[in-house]
Amino acid sequence: MRIAVTGEAVSVAAEWAPQKAIWTAWPADPDQWNGDLKTPRREVAALVRALSPSNRVRLLVAGEEAQGSARAELGNLAEIIPARYGDIWLRDTGPIFARTDRGAVALRFRTNGWGGKFDLPDDAMVGDDIARASGTPIRKFDFVLEGGAIEQDGEGTILTTRQTLLNRNRNGWTEAQAEAALREAFGAKKVIWIDQGLLNDHTDGHIDTLARFVGNGRVVCQSPEGAHDPNAAILNEIARNLEAASDASGRKLQVIRIPSPGLVLDELGEASPASHVNFVIANGIVVVPTYGTATGERAVEALQGVFPGRKVVGLPSRGVLGSGLAGGGSFHCITREEPL
Repeated sequence: MRIAVTGEAVSVAAEWAPQKAIWTAWPADPDQWNGDLKTPRREVAALVRALSPSNRVRLLVAGEEAQGSARAELGNLAEIIPARYGDIWLRDTGPIFARTDRGAVALRFRTNGWGGKFDLPDDAMVGDDIARASGTPIRKFDFVLEGGAIEQDGEGTILTTRQTLLNRNRNGWTEAQAEAALREAFGAKKVIWIDQGLLNDHTDGHIDTLARFVGNGRVVCQSPEGAHDPNAAILNEIARNLEAASDASGRKLQVIRIPSPGLVLDELGEASPASHVNFVIANGIVVVPTYGTATGERAVEALQGVFPGRKVVGLPSRGVLGSGLAGGGSFHCITREEPL
């Protein structure tokens, strides 16, 4: 999609387009992980190992201890970059890379700690630091937007949720104001709205745990898993909305459903916002989060049919998902692609 921002045409690639690099970060603050850094580090390391054969992985590390542990665990599989960040959720705090006729640009938005819930030191600046480390000029917008709150198809269609974008704890937008902001930043031609996200989602309903574009006119969402799936009604409503929607080019969406993980309890006995659609699309590979449920293998198999030209692998993500106030996301939440 091409838009005019400060007089320049801008294009934002779909996630399945060729990528220059994948950015992620190393868990570094034990206070953000209930004192347990070992488990999320093991899962981030497995993600890096899976991505590294066909991707340039650029791994942020905060502090000497994190740098030493990352080097010991990964060696030369990732480019280790010292940085400052509150936590590893680079999908939300990092830049959205785009291109203009003069080259790459990093789109940057304000962050307010997911509506004031997690106001962590340096999260407001890590996106600028990533842009500088990549050698990409920065273009800033004066409103709050987390990257995981929007899905783009590269052709002007955006998927998002009212629960996030219209939340009073973000910008206090009306639907019309939100759509105007998305046109300003991304040249959105069509916005497809979903009402709400998963139960107990710290982000207030980010779309990247609900529905993902996987090609032109194609979107993946989830089916409930069993009678005890806490999100059964939400997942079925999402599918109905998508099946009735068309994209910016006028195509009726092809909706592909994969299984939900179902009820995944955290260590506090509460339902976690676990999702198999929080996968990472990268060069040659798709990495799917799994949670020790029987649905993981079926989700990977279903997604292999969606991405026949890529290897689809499932990796454990219970540690990144976390417990209580620790964690809260998965692999897509901790990565940001930099397109070619």
